[in-house]
Amino acid sequence: MTQTQTSYRSSPVAAQASKARALIAVMLFVTVVINYMDRANLSIALPAISDEMALSTAQQGLLLSAFGWTYAALQIPGGWLVDRIPPRVLYPACLILWSVATAFMGILGGFVALIALRLLVGVFEAPAYPINNRVATTWYPERERATVIGFYTSGQFIGLALLTPFLAWLQSVLSWHWVFIVTGAIGIVWGVIWYVVYREPTDSRANEAEIELIRDGGGLVDLEHKQQPQRPAVTRSDVATVLGRRKLWGIYLGQFCLTSTLWFFLTWFPTYLVDYRGMDYIESGFLVSLPFVAALIGVLFSGAFSDFLLRNGVSLGAARKGPIIVGLLLTVTMLGANFTDSTALVIVFLSIAFFGNGLASITWSLVSALAPERLLGLTGGMFNFIGNLSSIATPIVIGLLVSDKSFAPGFVYMTVVTALGIAAYIFLVGRVERVQG
Repeated sequence: MTQTQTSYRSSPVAAQASKARALIAVMLFVTVVINYMDRANLSIALPAISDEMALSTAQQGLLLSAFGWTYAALQIPGGWLVDRIPPRVLYPACLILWSVATAFMGILGGFVALIALRLLVGVFEAPAYPINNRVATTWYPERERATVIGFYTSGQFIGLALLTPFLAWLQSVLSWHWVFIVTGAIGIVWGVIWYVVYREPTDSRANEAEIELIRDGGGLVDLEHKQQPQRPAVTRSDVATVLGRRKLWGIYLGQFCLTSTLWFFLTWFPTYLVDYRGMDYIESGFLVSLPFVAALIGVLFSGAFSDFLLRNGVSLGAARKGPIIVGLLLTVTMLGANFTDSTALVIVFLSIAFFGNGLASITWSLVSALAPERLLGLTGGMFNFIGNLSSIATPIVIGLLVSDKSFAPGFVYMTVVTALGIAAYIFLVGRVERVQG
């Protein structure tokens, strides 16, 4: 153990530091649960919507992709907003607006109305993950950041694992309309709570020892105050910086491949179980939750293990990239679903694959480590923009590839994309160090 690591773990400052950042981690976690609940609620309701409206697989793919069109397109403007509007104001505004749009999906109904409202959900969710990264970079030292990112990222899996059976039951006893009304109402309430509770580190209840601990560990506790005197518009040079670095392209392309698997589970997976495996809504709701539990285990282990490696002398690159590459390798096992008629084995293959996806999901820690300090929001926006082009591509491509009788081409597509992601992290990212710009 190095002298720096020893002082970090046992210094008087660390012993005297308050734990205000623990509350911030919980707040990020709850927000991510709601964020992904509102992304996945359509996939839960889609079999019922499809039956009611007689939708083809191509139409289902279009509806499932509607969120992604605006969500991906607005990542760059969203990142720009994150660099200019404090999280206390921007996050609750986004939360409440996307939750209102979600609730209206249950109130209005109709294919065109669902697409239009889904586009609006994508608009208002666009800044969410850049805000998460901004908060994590501000509130946590480098040695804790992957653990925190892993913890709040696990919210997407915990929420879906626990809430999918509930929402499936709600749909079965009432109707698919209530899936959207209930999830929208939850988000509105949480938006108000965030505004009331959240503060920047230097304006919060964190004591001086905790602020010093964060600052000494690489946390940018003074970021908001540094930015306040002048907030220039994004320049061509800024865009050239975030688009002109090989390291950054490695994480951009890797994120596209990683999130392709996530978007399969958020869109087509429930329909696959109902329409291709012949399950009812309650049974499929339970089985859908199992891969999310596996992903949860993967993401919780990944962040803690990555920080453990870093604290014990492993290089930043190996500690961050290692779990990501291993996770992507495990994701390839989803191809096994094409070679069995056993539903139990299908769930095993997909649970292993989604465990791998969870294991690899600390990719935002690389944004924190690689992004130019003054362009955290813009880099995060570009990262999320390119990564979430998969939210458009995955539903549409799978909808066009699969037939009424076979889902096998969909799994082949997912496997090829995952292999490309492995190559991006190995050959493009290289040494993990902050890009200057």
